[in-house]
Amino acid sequence: MLSAAPNAEAASKTRRVTASKSVAKVKSGRVAKRGVTKTRVVARNVEPARPSFGQLSGLHNTDDALDLKSSVALVMDQETNEVLFSKNSGAVLPIASLTKLMTALVVVEAQQPLDEMLTVTPEDIDLEKGSHSRLAIGTQLTREEMLHLALMSSENRAANALGRHYPGGLRSFVIAMNHKAAELGMSDTRYVEPTGLSSRNQSSARDLATLVDAAYQHPLIRELSTSQEYQVVVGRRNLQYRNTNGLVRNPTWEIGLQKTGYISEAGRCLVMQASLAGRKLIMVFLDSAGKYSRIGDAERVRRWLETTMPLGHPQPATAATPRVTS
Repeated sequence: MLSAAPNAEAASKTRRVTASKSVAKVKSGRVAKRGVTKTRVVARNVEPARPSFGQLSGLHNTDDALDLKSSVALVMDQETNEVLFSKNSGAVLPIASLTKLMTALVVVEAQQPLDEMLTVTPEDIDLEKGSHSRLAIGTQLTREEMLHLALMSSENRAANALGRHYPGGLRSFVIAMNHKAAELGMSDTRYVEPTGLSSRNQSSARDLATLVDAAYQHPLIRELSTSQEYQVVVGRRNLQYRNTNGLVRNPTWEIGLQKTGYISEAGRCLVMQASLAGRKLIMVFLDSAGKYSRIGDAERVRRWLETTMPLGHPQPATAATPRVTS
């Protein structure tokens, strides 16, 4: 909040303020010096938190047996496609950096040289959200290093650089992303860029489960997405990156593939392939409200599965599946 400087008359009166009053004003954000109280001007461009698409559409009003904080969730057996848990799984929402899973799939299947050096340029700067990146303009990394950072640490400039260095450039890359989605039968899915910063990148939990299964077929994507940490050399600096999903560092989890995502329009998102209760499962959590709630939801599902699996298959839980679009 911007507070205006006092005018001349007010300033004159301020000089006559006693020391005790000056001290009191220090506590309220003013600085006293030699009996003169100076107003500290603080300029802040603070925007109120935007509600997610799911919040605007009322998806968070959907109750479920596990009391999940994600408005959309899907848990299914990877081998049989049996749905074990479903909550608004047909709702179409922004997917944030879950987008990068398709980016990785297109890159890997294009079979471009992984050791080719790619350069970060001004075209990779995020003009959509103004997000920070540690990859300065001019940074050169191999395609595999860019892929590693995009999958593990959700590096936006790395993801955009991967798209730009695709044959035909970024436009052709986005076409390839949508073509792959159609090939996989992901009818609810649309991509407009490779990072997930745009809220126009949208999908459903059902489609994302299909994407997770397709990406899981590539050992490189499995390895890079579940890497706990990674270091790259940029000029004279060593940059250390960590996985955005803390569950990969949890020894009680056996995760074969994962990706996180967040923009305000999408809420907190998470997809995983994990082995639980003797099954290979695909888990999708979208539009979770709270920094750690998507992890909490994964833990709730795991406890539920481990409790019910020994007694037989859990009863599939379902909820409404409205389509939500921009």
